[in-house]
Amino acid sequence: MAWDGLKKFVFRRKRDLPEGLWMKCDDCDALIYKKAVEERVKTCPQCNFHFPMTGPERLQLLLDPGSFQERWDDLTPADPLSFVAVTAYKDKLAEAQLQTGLRDAAIVGTGTLHSRPLVFGVTDSRFIMGSMGSVVGEKITRAAELAAAEKLPLIIVSGSGGGARMYEGCLSLMQMAKTSAAIARLHDAGGFFISILTHPTMAGVMASFAALGDIVIAEPKALIGFTGPRVIEQTIKQELPKGFQRAEFMLEHGFVDLILERQRMRDELAKILNYLP
Repeated sequence: MAWDGLKKFVFRRKRDLPEGLWMKCDDCDALIYKKAVEERVKTCPQCNFHFPMTGPERLQLLLDPGSFQERWDDLTPADPLSFVAVTAYKDKLAEAQLQTGLRDAAIVGTGTLHSRPLVFGVTDSRFIMGSMGSVVGEKITRAAELAAAEKLPLIIVSGSGGGARMYEGCLSLMQMAKTSAAIARLHDAGGFFISILTHPTMAGVMASFAALGDIVIAEPKALIGFTGPRVIEQTIKQELPKGFQRAEFMLEHGFVDLILERQRMRDELAKILNYLP
């Protein structure tokens, strides 16, 4: 009878508890209150893991309210190979566009940060993992060219678990060289580029423009690299060091310059920009 009473109590409490109030941390597995995560700008109150943010959320977090003016938002991806695997590429594009309200994974434009004008770009991981196809590469390239022409600093926030977008074949792979060349031209023109790496920044994005910042900043515990650690371990048949490819490991080995918590990012970026002439 006691057990039956306990079951009824538990089931009643589960039924009365509103859904969606709790979530599990991807890093520490703790059961955490969603409202607490939102109040901490989508970070875990237990371990400080930084959950993914959308492109529009990044704009709101980092730029002055109402200052962002999007550029080239009419660029739309094509399907040059008529690629079909489990699903057709055109169907994946249509689904991602419907879910995100974006034409492709990159949002770029101009804005201000603490009243300082700049060119800003962000990739949105909701759109095919923020992978870099021809449109993303074109937008990043144009952003770098605009920064050089207008003599403005450039900030790009990267979050890409997908790297180069295989559905577009070599048109996607060539964006690595294209964006890298655009950043090189920006450097030659005396420009300044801050690259911000979020969880995860991988593959073709990390092997091109994301690694080329004058200052490279990472969020805590972000996974950064070309190939993931599990694939590397399977390939070399060796156990990797603890924390391999995490932001802290990359900072220790000189691959990133600074790790900034999300709550401090905007003010610290403003301090860095104030050093510029």
